[in-house]
Amino acid sequence: MPHSYGYRARTRKVFARPFRQHGSVGMSTFLTNFKIGEYVDIKVNGSVHKGMPHKFYQGRTGVVWNVTKRAIGVEINKQVRNRIIRKRIHVRIDHVQKSKCRESFLRRVKENDKYRREAHLRGEKNIVTKRFPVGPTPGGIVKVSKDSVPETIHPVQYDTTI
Repeated sequence: MPHSYGYRARTRKVFARPFRQHGSVGMSTFLTNFKIGEYVDIKVNGSVHKGMPHKFYQGRTGVVWNVTKRAIGVEINKQVRNRIIRKRIHVRIDHVQKSKCRESFLRRVKENDKYRREAHLRGEKNIVTKRFPVGPTPGGIVKVSKDSVPETIHPVQYDTTI
């Protein structure tokens, strides 16, 4: 069989719909509002052929730079040999969903602002809001009562008897 190099070559599993989720697209997909500057994930819907991006962009996260009637413009970084190119593509909204990549960051910013406000009201000047890696767990001493004897466990020797 000859080897194919088509636009959708080797996308049998990539563009396949999940189990028991075949059929038409839900209405909430079309009622989602996208704003310029938002982060979106490209997740191709195989049941909609119009406005489908190339397989390279499947699963990529980009920034919205343009909003049209049925599609949005997404800016994505693509590595080509030794450089990273900023690509601008238009993708139909069936193939895009809002990204959750900035949720934890924005939540942390709100918490830090709250801590700074509280410190300002208390009269503190410098407050540290940096994250620090979790250190090692502290050691401890195991105490054994006098009537119980600690048991030493040894591995059983492997024996082959045929």
